[in-house]
Amino acid sequence: MPDAIRVAVIDDHPMFREGAVQILACMDDIEVVAEGATAADALRVAEELRPDVMLLDIGLPGNGLEAAAGIARTFPTVRAVILTASESAFDVAAALQAGARAYILKGSSGAEVVEAVRAVFNGKSCVAPYLAAQRPVHMGKRAEDAASKPNDLTGREEEILSLVSRGMTNKEIASCLNLTERAVKHHMTSIMRKSNVRNRVEAMLMFRRGADA
Repeated sequence: MPDAIRVAVIDDHPMFREGAVQILACMDDIEVVAEGATAADALRVAEELRPDVMLLDIGLPGNGLEAAAGIARTFPTVRAVILTASESAFDVAAALQAGARAYILKGSSGAEVVEAVRAVFNGKSCVAPYLAAQRPVHMGKRAEDAASKPNDLTGREEEILSLVSRGMTNKEIASCLNLTERAVKHHMTSIMRKSNVRNRVEAMLMFRRGADA
């Protein structure tokens, strides 16, 4: 029999966390190896246990999105699944940009949660179609002020921004354009400064708004 999928559940609501653990523990092919309640717990568990899949909420104390991004960057074998009550299109986009492999709602059935864990473990992504189809309608004041691409981006910066909008990482962009990651980071810093946005997510959404205009 293949080894069980090793799963960690990180949620600051004890009753929900316990319920998720019970559902997952009933599966013959899943082993719950850790629980936690904060973003710091998520990073600690990822470092110490390297579970195959980690369920975490974006609303964790300490910022669940930042935890997901840190895990994707530092522990790429740990696949993050966002399990949250938020149906915000911005949160969906931000979670996927942060490196989460799936985005599912807390109103999902136990079977849907189990299916998402198995899908992500097998290299697939999992987002409810109606969530994936939503367009972000707000990005914060700074991003709203930069609703279209600035005119002073260089050709290379335009090219990199286009690849960022597809969800590519700096490493993937560097490989695609035959650049170093350091060069890509330099270009991204320039793009964000010229565009008056704070991060890659806002840059991505800005580009998509401009493309749809």
